[in-house]
Amino acid sequence: MRIAVTGSIATDHLMVFPGRFADQLISGQLDRVSLSFLADRLDLRRGGVGANIAFGLGRLGLHPTLVGAAGADFAEYGDKLRSAGVDTSAVRISEGLHTARFVCTTDTDQNQIATFYAGAMAEARNIDLGVVQRAVGGLDLVLVGADDPQAMLRHTAVAHDLDIDVAADPSQQLARLDTEQTKRLVNRARWLFTNEYEAALLQERTGWSESDVLRRVGTWVITRGEDGVSLLSVHSARVDIPAVASEAIADPTGVGDAFRAGFLAGIAWELPYPRAAQLGCAFATVVLESVGTQEYKLVPGDLVSRIDRAYGRSAAEDLEFLLVSAS
Repeated sequence: MRIAVTGSIATDHLMVFPGRFADQLISGQLDRVSLSFLADRLDLRRGGVGANIAFGLGRLGLHPTLVGAAGADFAEYGDKLRSAGVDTSAVRISEGLHTARFVCTTDTDQNQIATFYAGAMAEARNIDLGVVQRAVGGLDLVLVGADDPQAMLRHTAVAHDLDIDVAADPSQQLARLDTEQTKRLVNRARWLFTNEYEAALLQERTGWSESDVLRRVGTWVITRGEDGVSLLSVHSARVDIPAVASEAIADPTGVGDAFRAGFLAGIAWELPYPRAAQLGCAFATVVLESVGTQEYKLVPGDLVSRIDRAYGRSAAEDLEFLLVSAS
């Protein structure tokens, strides 16, 4: 399966605050917040949702095409992505803007406060997905991830016009999208990805009920953190997949992107959706135990063992050959 991943390409500045954000918030004063958190750790990492998902797919042997915009400082980052199996030929390089920046602080409860500077990402709207499709010899699936809003709308429209399956993943950009834009991104998607909060925000933004959303998409995949993942479809009963337990949580940044990479790899391998979700959950836990979104070590035997412990030997046997072959 030929997959294009559209979305942000960024440098992550990840900090850790050794306390609880909640302890610093005063009831009745939240309309005048002025806080500074003294972090005791800083890690500079490569990230961005498009790059993270493409990197994960590359590590699983899928050779995706990354579609996004970056600055002239992308050269070293691009080398790393290509070494992981990602085609970066569709990345637009800005002549005057830096690659986007994601600045995030995490507290001891794993809550996060973050700011995102778009930079070169604003030029993603100038990328023509039709040109990309012809250049790579065709596409079977396009994930439309958080990016410049106009780019997201353009990629979605072009993919539908070209009859390419769309996986809609608006995530953080739901806060920027208006009602009609959100509807255009979601409508006719083969897969829709959100977390629990985004699921509620999407319904508030569109005015659609859960059943309204399900009539417009193929499968709605809702990630629920430590409670796992839910698969919803108008054509079948809801399926809840438990998370894969972790004993060494390091950093939640990029965990959702890892789930998406694992799930989409399962789809590419023509696995049943619940099995693809189990792979995604196991992959997410690997990333949860690493600092940074692309710094993890993906060992097929370790991933199979996690799946075996969480979901049983049958699940491990279904995935073992595919994972070993992809490594």
